[in-house]
Amino acid sequence: MDKGKDNKPHIGIYGRRNVGKSSFINALSGIDVAIVSEIAGTTTDPVKKSIEIFGIGPTILVDTAGIDDFGELGTKRIQKTIQTLEHIDAAILLISNNVFDSFEQKLIKEFNNFDIEYIIIHNKEDLEKLRDETALKIKQFSKAPIEICSIKKSQNIGEVIELLKITIPETSYQKNTLLGDIIQKDSIVMLITPLDSEAPDGRMILPQAMAIRDVLDNNAVNIVLRETEVETFFEKTSLLPDLVITDSQAFEYVNTIIPKQIPLTSFSIVYAHMRGPFEEYVNGAQKLSELENGDKILILESCVHQVSCEDIGRFKIPNWVRKFSGKNLEFDVAAGLSAIERPIKDYQLVIQCGGCMITRKQLFNRLKPALEAGIAVTNYGIAIAYMNGILDRVVEPFLKEQINSNH
Repeated sequence: MDKGKDNKPHIGIYGRRNVGKSSFINALSGIDVAIVSEIAGTTTDPVKKSIEIFGIGPTILVDTAGIDDFGELGTKRIQKTIQTLEHIDAAILLISNNVFDSFEQKLIKEFNNFDIEYIIIHNKEDLEKLRDETALKIKQFSKAPIEICSIKKSQNIGEVIELLKITIPETSYQKNTLLGDIIQKDSIVMLITPLDSEAPDGRMILPQAMAIRDVLDNNAVNIVLRETEVETFFEKTSLLPDLVITDSQAFEYVNTIIPKQIPLTSFSIVYAHMRGPFEEYVNGAQKLSELENGDKILILESCVHQVSCEDIGRFKIPNWVRKFSGKNLEFDVAAGLSAIERPIKDYQLVIQCGGCMITRKQLFNRLKPALEAGIAVTNYGIAIAYMNGILDRVVEPFLKEQINSNH
């Protein structure tokens, strides 16, 4: 599937109506990407703006409606604003005119509930400066950094960006490493990349492309081939890779032709180890052996794509789970960050994809209701490995500090 990269850090911009949220976004981006008006409530639904912030990189800014909106429509807008908290990595709370009261305090409580790091900015300093008593009131309620700013005069934007750089969780914007903790210099890594109908024409899916680059960044050696060429490779060379990474769908075949002494895992599992609740995924796979007739399973896809008959989440995994369990089961699929239709407690198991299209924060918030409810969660690759009886083998590379090169 062709996956445009959307795992950039998401920064939510929050505050009352007319505190300057849209102007603030324009000041950060350096161009007018948001509609600015003196009329309160210009921004209605949350809107994403993709920009580049020096020192952070490609970033998604989420412009939200005012938290003090009113009326039936205003209440719905506030609900939309609160829903964005599930998807952001950091937040900026804008205030002005020394107003810091119940609306701001309620929002900060929501930030804390979602473990969101945030900063507070007193905007429109050119009109009314932040008073000492207001600053004291804020500090009594919150430990977040406070910055003053005048968007119209472009004052202190640099200081705001510096605050963002230390506020956004490091793994959200700095380069993540897929393999740096399990390979070393001169390791030989074999990447087995099937090209089925879901593979993008002329390109590779994101985890495969990231793995190739990560091997190079760690001064190791890439061997990239399709699953149909693996046997030929071993027939024509005596070279033994230090690590083999395959598409999870090829586990059954690849496991039989890769010598047992060679560590084996999959792109999905590598990505899950870097980004997901890995231990919970591994433990949750056991639920596949405990399913009963009528149980409901939720499939979480982090991307939105055109569905085909070879779709792993919608067709292959449900069919494999039914065959493995021998039970009559129900499956629901939630794509992207769309709402989950049933109450989470209706499900006996949640199976999450690799999550390459969302941030780590978004993935954990997506799984948080299930984990808090004690519902088993696992990952595509780990589930497939478990059903093929090779889970111990494919998680073993992550139980060692680093794979030693034999060369």
